[in-house]
Amino acid sequence: MHIVIIGNGISGVTAARNIRKLSDYRISLISSESEYFFSRTALMYVYMGHMRWKDIEPYEPWFWEKNKIDLVHDKVVAVDTSGKTVSLQNSQNEIQYDKLIIATGSRTNKYGWPGQDLKGVCGLYDKQDLETIETLSPKIEHAVIVGGGLIGIELAEMFISRKMKVTLIVRENSYWSNVLPAEESELINQHIVAHKINLKLNTSLSEIIGDANGKVTGVILSDGTSLSCQFVGITTGVTANIDFLKDFKIEYEKGILVNDQLETSLKDIYAIGDCAQLRSPKSGRKSIEAVWYTGRMMGEVAAHNICGNPVEYDPGIWFNSAKFFDIEYQVYGTVPVIESDVLQSIFWSDASANKSIRIVYETLTQVVVGFNLMGIRFRHEVCEKWIREQITLEEVLKNLHLANFDPEFYKTYEPSILEMYKLKTGKEIKRNSKKGLNAVLNFLNKIS
Repeated sequence: MHIVIIGNGISGVTAARNIRKLSDYRISLISSESEYFFSRTALMYVYMGHMRWKDIEPYEPWFWEKNKIDLVHDKVVAVDTSGKTVSLQNSQNEIQYDKLIIATGSRTNKYGWPGQDLKGVCGLYDKQDLETIETLSPKIEHAVIVGGGLIGIELAEMFISRKMKVTLIVRENSYWSNVLPAEESELINQHIVAHKINLKLNTSLSEIIGDANGKVTGVILSDGTSLSCQFVGITTGVTANIDFLKDFKIEYEKGILVNDQLETSLKDIYAIGDCAQLRSPKSGRKSIEAVWYTGRMMGEVAAHNICGNPVEYDPGIWFNSAKFFDIEYQVYGTVPVIESDVLQSIFWSDASANKSIRIVYETLTQVVVGFNLMGIRFRHEVCEKWIREQITLEEVLKNLHLANFDPEFYKTYEPSILEMYKLKTGKEIKRNSKKGLNAVLNFLNKIS
């Protein structure tokens, strides 16, 4: 059996590796982006000089041949589902497949702005984006970044590292306010400004201006402001990279529609990662989640199903992590932007240290459903256990120190958050005094 995988990102590579573990099937991994798999989340560190390109390639070049995974560095231009063949841009030979996995990822959103195709307009998603930014960088004095998400912060940090002036354009009234509660969003607002970035809120891009040679020279914003710049970073989200599939009859909406086994509407074709849209996502999860670890999980599930071990995709409790310059961010479970009668939270912060903790719980049952952390790391397994086992807020607060991954870095927030709870409820909670790794392990065993 021949398995063809289009896309060598984390989803496609994970599928290939797991198919090899489970079978002796022939595997072909196709990508036009790069010859070898690389860590997409580390692109910024290559630009900043913290890592070399070879440092973000997790596997040595010999790995692929040793594991009998054929690498094809080319672009897929057509898929013939009746004949089960894939056509490539630079080869007259079609590739026959028995089963096909589409793992083509995402591409940067653009919204039809005048000038959006000028030289000097770019996102930060693939290898080619990084190469473009590197080529343009010697002549960039001022970079304007459009969009208030995680990639926007990454681009800003990249340019700041090379002493460039940066303006960040955010159409909302606060950074990432569609995801972060107001207090955390404001903390990040202040942190952005502290890094000498010109943060323009309640503002959007109207037009990108260029010269006679097609190069960016400036932007016009929604408030009429004109800014001179040599680069415009588009970080207004991503969309499924599936344009090449729209000529054949595969069902799609925002992404390629898949069932719980990640099968598409066409026999023997699977879709995984950013380009896949779940028909019936699990409770608390979205139909498309462009996140590294979900892409990896999808790759594992597709591999098992292709190899005759039926498995349903279940990503479990929502988790994500990121970094806003030097503030680490973690989120577990459900954290609404605005509290309601159904869900409330205990929130503690130390703005001077760029740290905050939010614990979300059900008003009626007092069961904890989510954690939002800035500048503090909690143990993943402890947070998941608390949410999965429906532990109450008081029990979590008694044992909060067990979740703290780095207690030596900041030792006073536990009493402070208990004081916040006392002020809100009038109840006083006595902390469990048991500490250390053994206490963590005993607690996990106790509630398992």
